[in-house]
Parts: sequence; C-alpha cells; structure tokens
Amino acid sequence: MSACGVLTLLVLGPVILSLVAIATPAVSQTPATPKSGGVLNAMQREDLPQGFNTHETGTISSVWPVMPCFNNLVLFDPAKKVESVDSIIPELAEKWSWQDNYRNLVFLLRKNVKWHDGQPFTSKDVKYTFDVVREAKDAPAKLRTSPRKDWYANVENIEAPDPHTVIFHLKRPQPALLLMLASGYSPVYPAHVPLAELRTRCVGTGPFKLKEWKRGEYVEYVKNPDYFVKGRPYLDGIRYVVIVERGTKYAALQAGRLDVAFPGESTKTVVDQVKAAVPKMVVDVVSQNVNDNLLMNVTKPPFNNVKIRRAISMAIDRGAYIKAVHQGGAVVGASMQPKPYGVWGLVDKDLQALPGYGKPAEEKEKAKKAMAELGYSSSNPLKTEMATRAIAIYVDFASFVINELKQIGVEASLKQIETAQWHAFATRREYGLGANLTGIGVDDPDANFYENYACTSPRNYTGYCDEQVGKMFDTQSQELDPKKRYALVAQIQKKLEEEAARPMMGWRLDYFAQWPHVKGLVPHHNLYNYGRMQDVWLDK
Repeated sequence: MSACGVLTLLVLGPVILSLVAIATPAVSQTPATPKSGGVLNAMQREDLPQGFNTHETGTISSVWPVMPCFNNLVLFDPAKKVESVDSIIPELAEKWSWQDNYRNLVFLLRKNVKWHDGQPFTSKDVKYTFDVVREAKDAPAKLRTSPRKDWYANVENIEAPDPHTVIFHLKRPQPALLLMLASGYSPVYPAHVPLAELRTRCVGTGPFKLKEWKRGEYVEYVKNPDYFVKGRPYLDGIRYVVIVERGTKYAALQAGRLDVAFPGESTKTVVDQVKAAVPKMVVDVVSQNVNDNLLMNVTKPPFNNVKIRRAISMAIDRGAYIKAVHQGGAVVGASMQPKPYGVWGLVDKDLQALPGYGKPAEEKEKAKKAMAELGYSSSNPLKTEMATRAIAIYVDFASFVINELKQIGVEASLKQIETAQWHAFATRREYGLGANLTGIGVDDPDANFYENYACTSPRNYTGYCDEQVGKMFDTQSQELDPKKRYALVAQIQKKLEEEAARPMMGWRLDYFAQWPHVKGLVPHHNLYNYGRMQDVWLDK
C-alpha cells in the first residue's frame, strides 16, 4: 500500500474508528516560565541490569534511566498522573488510526527525525523493533530474552509500505495494543545498530544523548540539540547516580546532592524522615502499578499441588504484611491494580471471598488444617527455599512471608540473587518459592495477563498454564464493551486466586520525593511511563 493509499483510508475509509492528528506532542504547562539549563541529579538504585536494552529487561532499574534516550510511537502524557487511552499523545507517530474494527492500526510517522548518530528514522526502524520483540519468524535479529513478546502475540504482521507509514495487522480486535505501545517498556530501536551494542551504549531519537556510562557509578546524558520537539529539552543534562544502600541514597537526597528520588524506592517511613528534616521537600503519593507477588514453582512438587499453594496463600495476613513491610504504604488487591488507582481491580466484596483475603485468623486456621491433611506441621515441616532479589525492598517481603509460613508448617530458607541474574533465574524456575515484585507496564489486562500468566510467556515465572484460562484472556481482550470486559476480567482474577497461580501480597504506593526547584516532573500512578524528562526544568 502506498502512502497516498493509506492517507485516503485515513480520510475517506468507511471503517475508521478513531483518528489522532496532532502536529506536535503535547507538553506540560506550568504556571512559571520554564528555564533552560542545568543538570538534574537523579537517584538510581542499582546499575543498569541490561544496559540500555530496554526490550530485554523487566525492571524499572533500566526503564527509568533509559527513557530519556529513546522515544515511542506514542506515549502517555507526562503531565497527567492518570493514564488512559485518552491521555496518549504522539511521539514518533504523528497520527494514528484504528481500522477494520480494531484489527489494523495505522501510524503516520514524523519526518526529519534523526537517530543520535545522525541516521534518519524511518518506518523500517519501527517494523524492525516490534518484529524483534514479538520474535517474528522473519525477524532480522533476536533478543537474549523478550519479556513482553506476548504483548504482541496478536500481531499477524507489521507492514512498512513507505518510510513514514507503519501498519500493525492483528489476528483479532485488540484495542489495548495502543496502550501497550505507550508504555516506557516500548521504545523504538534503530535497525542499523546491533542489539548487543545497546547493552553498552544508547543510540536513540530521544531528548537526551548518552555522554558516559561509568558502571556502578553513574549514567550521564547531555541535551540532544537536534531533538524533533522545538525548544525541548530544557535541561542541559541528566546524571543518574547509582547508590545501592538505602540510608545513603536518602541522605544524599536530603543533603541536596540528588534532586529527585527513584520511582518505587521510597517507603513511607523513609520519606517521612526526609520530610521532617527538609520540610520543603515535595512528596507525591501515587500508585506504582507494582505488586508484591509470591512465586510458587508449579512445574515441580510440592507446588504443583494446588492444595499446598492455596494453603500458603491463606497463611499470609495481607493487612499485617502491608503494615509491617510497607508501613501502610500499599493496598490489598488481586491480579489487577485495585481501585481507585486502577480501573480493573475487584470490588471489596468479591476480593474478600477469595482464599487468603478473608479474616486473617480464620484463613490461617484453614491453612493449618489443609497442611495437616497433607502431612505437614511445625514438627514435620515442608522444607523449601525462598529466593528473591538482593534488594532491601525484596528481602523485607521475603522475610515476612517466611515468618508467616512457619506458623502452618512450612520452613523456608532465604536465598538472595543479584539483580543481573534474577530474571534469568526466575525464568529458568530454579526456585521453590520466590518473593517477587511485578510492575505492569500498562494498567490493562492484556499487558498483565499475557505477560505474566500466558503459558508461553518468559515472564510466566511460576509455570502456571491453563488452556481454558488462556481462552478467557483472548475473550476479554477483544471485548469492546468496557462493562462486559470488566466482568470477564473479574472472572479471570477470581480463577487465578482460587488456584493460587501467583498470590498477591499487596500493591505498592510510592512516596516520590523531589526538591521544589524541580519543575515539570509529574509522578504517575504507574512508575514506568513518566521518565522521558523532556519537559523537566530547574528553577534555581
């Protein structure tokens, strides 16, 4: 199809469902006049696990410091805390259109956009990126691992009919595809740069260019003078400073050596201390769209037994967990982010009827009885290992659950895994129990269910596989009526909890702290999608 033909469809086609045509990306509006210049010093909790290769990673430790380098086709508006289809703005795509009842998604791309090395950006780069991510048969390259390939399982093929047009052809309707393309996990890569090189250097189209990555110390960017948004970015540069130890990093923030915290890292207690020392510190309480979930390896005994999994889920007092581990800085929910932070969470009545979500004392007694019937008790415990990432917030989670499980006859020893090895370790299922954090790149069932519960997904760490549930995923995905889709999603959530596929401990809140001289950085109710930094400026 020619560019002219696509434009005719966009203007005249009878199957047009929506059209976005905005000449320039939306930018945040602030009361004061933005100032240019200065370097933002940002907290970085650990070194970049996969370098700058976002499509090989599953952690905010990569997304946060890499977003300034790249762009997406579309992005959730950085100025709006609540993310929805209505808050999506253009980036590399100038216009887009759904056609054939949400079976074809057409993008018209910006012209005169350049990669940081001077090469022109074209539709070839978009096709290359998402063919690689979805592991298409004819993909010209292969990622070491593609955590979100199942986001794109419904893509039949991607067509690039001319340098500035891309068409995603789908097997069935899937309105959520546009939202997944807006995630910070969905940057467009340069087709001319080998994937291996992106693990050590960043070649993007974004507002900032890589100056230096000094491993274990910092990642430093400088302003991209050729950025396609006129007048952006405001900052001269950004430095992401790696500080692993929790007390040290917040001491640096409190002392003014850092300007902003790291998304999802701040506990209520720590930030209360910082705020007491520096009353003018700005703190936003937002949802992370990150859940604490208990992994159980269902591919091997004893956790292939649903009775054991369900007993373990019932043993854990979620309210006490949130109070002890998060100091109240989390909320209880099933597999979708609870209301009012998300739109797909179960109502309280439905949630409390599920195993592990009723009255804690009653649930624990049921768990003890179930384990006793299976031959386990405090005198004859089920011995296993609890693995987790060697990060304080993960270890806090694991330690609490270990203590809870002792009360029903499960004895678990703690095993800490370095971040660089954690995702591969979990993917290979080299564990019995695992304390895990899962961030959902988009608050949509497709982004969650296909990535974390689909039988073939590399992020399905537990190995849970139910073909009937898989069909339920497909049914809700193509349902265009929001109320009907919600009812289907609720059924899925109940099924997953009843089978203890991946018991949820809680959904984290973030107490994002930044100095008042930082302007234009608006934390979202999803920590993965607001790190572009093109609108951020310093008022000092």
